[in-house]
Amino acid sequence: MPEHRDRERLRETFAEVAEQYDRARPTYPAAVFDDIAGLARLAPGARVLEIGPGTGKATVELARRGWEVTAVELSPELAGIARRNLEPFPQAEVAIADFEDWEPDEAGFDAVVAFTAFHWIAPELRYAKPARLLRPGGSLAVVATHHVTPEDADPVWVEAQADYDAVVPHPDNRPPPPPEEVPDLREELEASGLFAGVEVRRHRWDVAYTADEWTAVLGTYSPNIALPAGQRDELFGRIHGRIAARPGGTATQHYLAVLSVGRRP
Repeated sequence: MPEHRDRERLRETFAEVAEQYDRARPTYPAAVFDDIAGLARLAPGARVLEIGPGTGKATVELARRGWEVTAVELSPELAGIARRNLEPFPQAEVAIADFEDWEPDEAGFDAVVAFTAFHWIAPELRYAKPARLLRPGGSLAVVATHHVTPEDADPVWVEAQADYDAVVPHPDNRPPPPPEEVPDLREELEASGLFAGVEVRRHRWDVAYTADEWTAVLGTYSPNIALPAGQRDELFGRIHGRIAARPGGTATQHYLAVLSVGRRP
């Protein structure tokens, strides 16, 4: 099964760039966590299970809100940094395990959450296992993060497609989609038969990057990590030069967080 093998291979690449991941990846807007709190009805002290926390980019905010967080991370390298970042929050713990195999000492979580990690879970477990680990009335909250091209987009990302076409040509090469074309998980959550009352929230935010900062971000994306070193260096060099040559030497990336929340009946 090529898709399964690709997923298994790519989700393990992040360990190679753990510290860079923690430095370069953006955080999430506070409004995303506000929506999770409201839609999942999470009061201080709620028990929250996080799938694939990475270095704890979202986990720290979950813990800061007073929730008891159990985060399950595949990579020991990423988990080590997450534990470091979570030191001020004794009610948060990070387990090193494959979520697909991991079992808690006690289930019945108030919420299961995933931030830019849900797609790494095997399709047959994606909805079934969170549903099993939730208490009745508990919620699954999934945040997917996308690059988008809004009407007021920085044109550099359309221009940079020439770099991808030259170095990593592929029929799917294209600029990021407009925000309104980015899908959510409503249909999948409802089709699973395991969740009801599905609600979706969308939040766009922009981040200005220097050439060095953006190529650092690029170096944390699994398809880029998996490229042969020479090809990766050529691609990053072209994009770095493109951004560095602009007035001010920066480019603004447009992000969209799509939050889909379903409740276990």
